[in-house]
Amino acid sequence: MVDTDTPAKSPEGKQRSLRMAVIGWIGLGNMGGHMSANLVKAGHEVRGFDLNPAAMAAAEARGVTRAAGIAEAVKSADAVFTMLPKGEHARAVYLGEDGVLAHADARTLLIDSSTIDIASAQELHDAAAAAGFRFVDAPVSGGMSGAEAGTLTFMVGGEKGAVEEASGYIGPMAANIIPTGGPTTGQAAKICNNLMLFINLASTAEGAVLADRLGLDKQVFWNIASVSSGDSWALRTWYPVPGVVPTAASNSDFAPTFTAELANKDIGLAVSAAEDTGTPLEIGKHVQQLFQRLIDAGDAGKDCSMIIKLVDGSLQAADRTPSN
Repeated sequence: MVDTDTPAKSPEGKQRSLRMAVIGWIGLGNMGGHMSANLVKAGHEVRGFDLNPAAMAAAEARGVTRAAGIAEAVKSADAVFTMLPKGEHARAVYLGEDGVLAHADARTLLIDSSTIDIASAQELHDAAAAAGFRFVDAPVSGGMSGAEAGTLTFMVGGEKGAVEEASGYIGPMAANIIPTGGPTTGQAAKICNNLMLFINLASTAEGAVLADRLGLDKQVFWNIASVSSGDSWALRTWYPVPGVVPTAASNSDFAPTFTAELANKDIGLAVSAAEDTGTPLEIGKHVQQLFQRLIDAGDAGKDCSMIIKLVDGSLQAADRTPSN
């Protein structure tokens, strides 16, 4: 499978190459659509499937070959990627009667880049191994902008040889490929990372609102925080005040880059894992409650950075406004 056409980064950061490969892709949403397009740009043949016709059409416009279903997407593939919302979706796609394990060739490398619970990830590892497949959990960080730019960080857990092989396929989508250890450790890393992200987002929203009410110019305050101890990825990329950071959803009335519903799901995975391990997450639990309030207010599909509306009181004010 190794040739000299398509450069890719190994886990050690060295360059290695793969010939043009046939890749099956299941899940072509906001992340998977851009990620699969980068594999097409790298010269691979990507056969994709998604239940959402609009997602299928968008992926096809980016060069992904439309598959009629999972069986067609994975047939004779060198590797299969999945990018799905929840553990229940990943289990259905891999373990169902018409799923990946039922239709893929056992030589095919399976790579799940969904963010899911540890128990589901372990179930997928176990089922794949029992069926004779190599499988890695490889969730990502970097959001839609990273997916589009091909600069995601992949956290890859599984058997060492499978992790090394997966890195060759991952390369065109990634700025960083980090082996995390054995099965499910990629998911563990992602869960803990996202816990920190959403806590940082909440603190960024509080700092931004307080700075405004103390009379600071929004750009001046961001300029200070971004080079000081208040800095974070959330501040630099998702700043919840409009007109400061070009990549922020706050510039477009919180049109989603990462929805409140998905943020609630991800931080919920951390809370669940904490309960399983006897780890108190007082801050994490509070932030999850904030996302749940957004969902309860009907804003599940808005960007998670809309959490600032709970800090400045505008969401509660809107809720109290009587309808005509």
